[in-house]
Parts: sequence; structure tokens; C-alpha cells
Amino acid sequence: MAERARRSTKGRTKLSSVANAILLLKAFSDEHGELGISALAERLHLAKSTVHRLASTLVEAGMLEQSAGGQYRLGLAVFELGSLVRRKLDLSFEAKPWLMTLREQTGETVDLSILDHDGVVCVNFLESQKVNRISSGIGLRKPVHCTAEGKALIAFQPAQVIDRIMAATHEQRTPRTLTDPEALREELAKVRARGYAIDDEEYELGVRSIAAPVRDDTGGSVAAVGVTGPAQRLTKNRLAIIGRHVDAAAKAISLRLGARLKPR
Repeated sequence: MAERARRSTKGRTKLSSVANAILLLKAFSDEHGELGISALAERLHLAKSTVHRLASTLVEAGMLEQSAGGQYRLGLAVFELGSLVRRKLDLSFEAKPWLMTLREQTGETVDLSILDHDGVVCVNFLESQKVNRISSGIGLRKPVHCTAEGKALIAFQPAQVIDRIMAATHEQRTPRTLTDPEALREELAKVRARGYAIDDEEYELGVRSIAAPVRDDTGGSVAAVGVTGPAQRLTKNRLAIIGRHVDAAAKAISLRLGARLKPR
């Protein structure tokens, strides 16, 4: 019982420290870009020793910087995190008109997805208005190896990223799912050659999808634009037509993000 109580107290202390660290970071503003220990302690209603300890930890993590005069200000790590969030918001915003056009052109469900910890996460989607349609959802996570969006994204990643993903164990979702690393590498080579990826009932039987990569100003693939629908509508012949629309939409969004695209 005593040991359990100690662990519980320790856990609450850690949570309290995290909460106080967050409050400390939020104490800074445009009007108060630099603050000292005394000012921070007063704002947070904490002891100066506690604030000093928190500030020292945050400086080590790059979340805070200390000026020559001993004042504290937000560090580059906070800026980097904020820039990451802004890029994701900008990406979704910039892509929206092209996603709408793509849905009008294809009549199918359209999505925008990103790579996250070797999975594919939907960050925006527009559902088909047809009765028989395939639904998606913001935050929906799928594997990379058997989805068009996943293959479109990893095909244009650095070699070390591809090697890491190929080394993982891949789930056999359907009889059509590719799980052999060499077969997957061959599939990625096809994606690079034609500019878009196809999920031929590999993630779910009766469903096909097609996706193309979105590039940013660094040239890297930061997202994928995809179209998903029932296999009876997305026939092999129709996929070739839709592929051109998806590729055009992905390129248009890429240009908006500052990408410099080379003709294949």
C-alpha cells in the first residue's frame, strides 16, 4: 500500500510539473517576450525555486532561451513546433479547392493524407455524393504498404525511410495485399515512374483507390491526394483517367506550397 501511494504521488508530481511547464511557456506573449524568474513566479503563483528548475529544464530542451541579462524567452524548439503545425494547417487550407475540383471530376470520395510514424493519416476529405460511396474521416489511420496514399508518400521518401518501412512486418489485409519487401519495392518503382499509386483492393476487397504525392519547397513528399471508390466504378480503364486528374491536383497543390516540379 505504501509503495502504491508513493508511485501515485510521484505520478501526480510529474503531471503537475508538465502542467506548470506548459503554463510557463504560455506566460510569454507579444507584449511580454522576455520575462525573468520573479515575473514568471508571480504569474504562475509558484515559488521562484520551482520556476527556476522548470526554466532550466526547458532551456536544456531548447524550449526556452536565456538572454545575457538573465531574462528568458521562447526558444527555437517552440518555433519549430509552431511551424510544423502551421505547415499542416496551410497544407489542408491550400489543398481544399483542388480537392473540391477533384471530387467534381471523379464523383468519388477524395482525401488528403500525411505520413505519420510509418502510418498514413487523413487530414482532410470530401465524401462522394453518390449513394454507393466509400467513406473516410479526418484522423483515420491506415497502413502504408497497402494503400494508394501510403505508397504515393513512401515512394518519394529518402532511401533510409523506405528501407525502414520495408523492414517492418506487413499485414496481409486481403489476398491482393503485397507483403514481400522486394515486391513492394518493385511497386514503388512503378509509382515513381508513372507519378501516382494504385490500391487494387489491397486494403479492402471491393474498394480501389489512386493517389499522387504532394511536394513542398524542399522537393519532399509531404502529403498524398487520393480518390477512393467501389471497385465496380473504379475500373482499370477509369483508373487511368482518374490518375491524370489526381496527378494534376497533386501538382497544383505542390506548386502552391512552393515546389519546383520537373517534367517526367
